[in-house]
Amino acid sequence: MHKILKPKLFYTAWAVMVYIFLFLPILVMIVFAFNAPSNVSLSSLDGIDLSTLSPEKIGNVTLWNGFTVGWFAVALKSTLYIPAIINSAKIAFASAVIATTLGLCAALALARMRRTRRAPFDVLVYLTLVVPEIVLAVGLLIFFVQARVYVPWFPRLGSVTILLGQLIFDTSLAMLIIRARFVGMGDTLEEASFDLGARPLSTFRQVTLPRLMPAIVAAFLLCFTFSFDDYVVPAFTNGTTNTWPIVLYSAVRFGITPAVNAMATMMFGINVLVILIAVLILRRSRVRGGPGQEKAKGLGGAMGL
Repeated sequence: MHKILKPKLFYTAWAVMVYIFLFLPILVMIVFAFNAPSNVSLSSLDGIDLSTLSPEKIGNVTLWNGFTVGWFAVALKSTLYIPAIINSAKIAFASAVIATTLGLCAALALARMRRTRRAPFDVLVYLTLVVPEIVLAVGLLIFFVQARVYVPWFPRLGSVTILLGQLIFDTSLAMLIIRARFVGMGDTLEEASFDLGARPLSTFRQVTLPRLMPAIVAAFLLCFTFSFDDYVVPAFTNGTTNTWPIVLYSAVRFGITPAVNAMATMMFGINVLVILIAVLILRRSRVRGGPGQEKAKGLGGAMGL
């Protein structure tokens, strides 16, 4: 018994250390979002608003100077951070919707193809995932510039080109996630639905799509996260459009302020809240639709057509 417990304790301790190593920087960021400017800097600037302090006037932000929540108000009133976050959110949402839709269609098509016909498409999908992003970004920049020269109506560098560039990776990612779920769940219920007289569209809407929904939601969330946090592709294809990673990188280059930590803390909290809501929704759907209920629901829907 002791021989079994010792390896378990060792691996548990190792896992805890790994998680601490991964999440400790996030915890430090959250703590220092409440860090006040140094007393020396405030004494020389009596009564000044925090939003007017430049990085060099705040003092040493790596030392704890006191507790304050003023940086959150500064971040929310920023004319630099908020527009960039809105741009990133719009692009990420559009990329997630389009990539999930295209990935769903590609997953359904490729799963039914013969292996000889599917192989070239699989190679293209995996290439988009393994090719270094910097190489992809340079290629996209050259392509978009040349396309604008030869096709006058092609969009200029901006939000549209950022979206097009991110769709390459996001679509492949969504396709792999949804395809794995589609292949793993089998085709027994679909064949039963066809035997009961259902048409392909009705079978997809009432049998296939509900069973694929957890994978679709997961693909959407991952595509949104990757697109929102992407820096390399937008940095090459943005033109004059600023996204949150670009603005954040520019701000850090010239000196970081606790306002950046405050904004990142709020975004982290929102992301955690969205993920928790998605997990609860998916868990409730799995509890309500167990194996027996899922089968009865799929067959009942097909028989009602």
